[in-house]
Amino acid sequence: MAARFRRPRGPVERLAAGLVAAAAAVAVLGVTQALLKSWVFLAAVALLTLAGAVRGPLPERTRAGRPASGLRLSLAEVDAMGDQDFGCALRDLLVRDGWTADRAGRQGGRAADVTGHHPRHGRIVLQAERTTVGAEVDVQVMHRAKGTAGPVHGADIAVVVTNGGLTRDAMAWGDQYGVHWIDRARLESWAAAGRPLHHLLPLPRRPLG
Repeated sequence: MAARFRRPRGPVERLAAGLVAAAAAVAVLGVTQALLKSWVFLAAVALLTLAGAVRGPLPERTRAGRPASGLRLSLAEVDAMGDQDFGCALRDLLVRDGWTADRAGRQGGRAADVTGHHPRHGRIVLQAERTTVGAEVDVQVMHRAKGTAGPVHGADIAVVVTNGGLTRDAMAWGDQYGVHWIDRARLESWAAAGRPLHHLLPLPRRPLG
């Protein structure tokens, strides 16, 4: 026999029916809100996942935690570094400019603090000469860089990098015998302004293939 529902009779039954209806409405509203929140949450997760897939892998980061592609170092930051951090900073700048680079280190480095390779420019050796502001690198440093770059490290390019200056003899000798140099002004252009090394220096180019 099908159940029959009758209309409530009297004030007591009407009050009870009203309370039941209100409770049912509250329950339905709660379920609706829960479903809406779940839908918003799932949509947010889907959007974040899609954004990650479109963006691709995170950029390569340097030792300092900054993206290599956007690395900038002020002269004040460079001046505050020790010898090891200065060498690491030069390596990171090479990586920013599209080189594969490694920190060679002072011990056994034989006038090579950083070595790197580029498909268009070949193999490079950097000799890091961190010094006090106002000090100058002398010509003997250029001699060492020239004497070891090719014979010892098989490099096509030798560069002496300092946060100070170079003597006139050192710059003239380097220009004459193919030892590139980066003094304080060039270092600011390279590290702080973000100018790539192959734009800063007249590095040789070799054909691809």
